[in-house]
Formats: sequence, structure tokens, C-alpha cells
Amino acid sequence: MTQEKHTDHFVNLIRQSRRGRFKVYIGMIAGVGKTYRMLQEAHEMLKAGVDVRIGVIEAHGREETIALVHGIPVVPARKVFYKGHELEEMDLEAILDIRPEVVLVDELAHTNIPGSNHEKRWQDVVAILQSGISVISAFNVQHLESMVDRVEKIAGIEVKERIPDKVLEYADEVVNIDLPAEDLIKRLRSGKIYKGERIQSALDHFFQPEKILQLRDLALRQVASQVERKIEKQLPSAARMPIEKFMACISTNYEGGKEIIRKTARLADHYQSEWYVLYVQTRRESADKINLAAQRKLLANLKWAAELGAKVLRKQMDDVPEAIFQTALENKATNIVIGRPTFSLYRQLTGRNYFDKLLKKIAETEIDVIIVF
Repeated sequence: MTQEKHTDHFVNLIRQSRRGRFKVYIGMIAGVGKTYRMLQEAHEMLKAGVDVRIGVIEAHGREETIALVHGIPVVPARKVFYKGHELEEMDLEAILDIRPEVVLVDELAHTNIPGSNHEKRWQDVVAILQSGISVISAFNVQHLESMVDRVEKIAGIEVKERIPDKVLEYADEVVNIDLPAEDLIKRLRSGKIYKGERIQSALDHFFQPEKILQLRDLALRQVASQVERKIEKQLPSAARMPIEKFMACISTNYEGGKEIIRKTARLADHYQSEWYVLYVQTRRESADKINLAAQRKLLANLKWAAELGAKVLRKQMDDVPEAIFQTALENKATNIVIGRPTFSLYRQLTGRNYFDKLLKKIAETEIDVIIVF
């Protein structure tokens, strides 16, 4: 499908619905052309008579991108004084007052200046969509919450600005902006992405062919998952394949709770399925018997899981394997995700080998166990 047809399709979606439609451009890394493509589409929409405006565009000094801004109406940024400096932020209230048909909102993972209506720009976008205004936005795949640990392993950096995966559930269209590693590095060397010393720094770190290839794979997989979700929604229920359901099990005495949740979120996103996070509270883990730090970590993990889209489940029971088994059956879970089991003589002698007991309980079922190391 040509770019013009892509634009025509999105324009038709806008005019067929009263709610705001959401189109997202995903890239593997900075400089692939997400913002450039957004602006190109805005010009195409203007020619088609659509009232499209720029809410915020982050050109990063790139001349080709800046040139495309000209001719597109802009909603002026609001000025904010913070720590003695005058800063600019997207004016959410002005956008809601003006009510254009479509607004461009770049850098979806951006953190707003303290005191703004919302902490994150993606929350601004949700408010815009709920008001009936359509949005075209963009971000790099490393900002997705479920991708953070993978990106850290690939590139050796911690991504601080993050987007919950559930934001993509609002998307009507997800488009991958792809570019071969050789072309991207060529753009970088010619100064079209960064200037000065930043070029060599990028070449030494993030912009290496093997890293770009892995990030490219992550971006392509995300878009493929969105296509699969769309197919699932449009097929009649009788024609759909059986749906996988994942249940993560966390506790207060296992350090890898966050890794278990992230892995389960990633699996659920891949299969476009419901997922759960279960905490079984035994009498040994009652509020008066575990320290405050462990309680805080548990509550933070449960809150984070809910933000990622999980249904949080709690069960009070001393027989942990039985509690997990019962909950899996009640929620029709097809996969149980747990942390690495410990096999000690003490646990065997005291009958507290939960993993062995759980395996015996699910032996006659179709439930699988996934271990996170």
C-alpha cells in the first residue's frame, strides 16, 4: 500500500467515527524518519481538506524535518517556569479548546514538566483521544515498558522514559518506519541525525550494526503483534484459534518479581491475550510478619503489573501450589510463569518443595509452566 493510500485510509477512519482515532509510527532507533513521515502525512491531509495541526514536534535540529514543519498550523506551546528556567510544553488545554480533526504529538514517551496536567505525554494523548480528536504520534520501540530489559541487554543502557504497553491498545493503526543499518549509519555520519561530537559517541555505543539489527527485530515484532491483534478482533469468535492466557506468580521472598511480570507481559502481548499476576499470602507472610521493605516491594510490583494491563489476583492460603493450581483453573490460564525454583534438602524434608507439588497437580492438565531465570 502506498503512503497516499495509508493517509486516505486514516482520513476515512477519522470521518467514520466520533471518537478520536490513533495512529502510531514505531521506529527501532532515533533518526529512522518517524517525525519526518508524520509531517509528510500532515501535508497530505491538508491537501485533502483535513484540519490537522502540530501539537508538538521534536525536530532535534534536523534540517529536513524542520523544513517540513512549514505550512502546517501549529498549536503554540505553553511557557512554563521551572527551577528558574523558561521551558516550553505542549498545550493540552489549547488543543482541547481548538478541537482540530487531527493533532500531531511527537515523542510519546516524553515526561512532562512537573505541574502539568499529566505526568506523561502519552496520558495527554489519551485525554485528546477521549475528547474525540484524532492523534498521530511516534516513539522508538525501546521506550515500551516490556522491552526495557531487552534493550538494556542489547545496548547496555537504561531507558528512563517509558510507555506502558497498554497504550498501544488505543492504536487503530501501527506503522513501522524501517531503515537498513547501513543506511542509518550513513545518515548518522553525514550529520543528518546528530551533530558534532554526538556522531562519534553514537557510533561507539547505540549505532552499531548488530545492535541496530536487534532493535529492528523488536520493532518489527511489535508491529506484527498489532496486526495479529487486529485480525483477532475482526474474525468471528467461532473462527478464532484458542487463546493463550498467562498467570505470573510472585512472592515477597523472591527477588525476581519484576522480571517475572515483565516476561509475562511480553508473552501476553505477543499472543494478544489476557494475563494475571497472582500473590499467595500464607500465614508466614501476614502483614505483621514480613518487614516493611518487602511489603513495599510487593505492593509496587502489583501496582506496576496493573499499569501494564494485568489483572491482579490475591489469595490467602498456606498450601501455595494448591492456591496457584486453583487460581489457574478458575481463570482458565494456559501458562503459569514462576521464578527459578530452589531444590534444597531442607525443602524436600519439610515438604515445602512447591515446584514439585505444582508439577504434580498440573500433570493431568494442558497447563504449561514457564520458568524465569
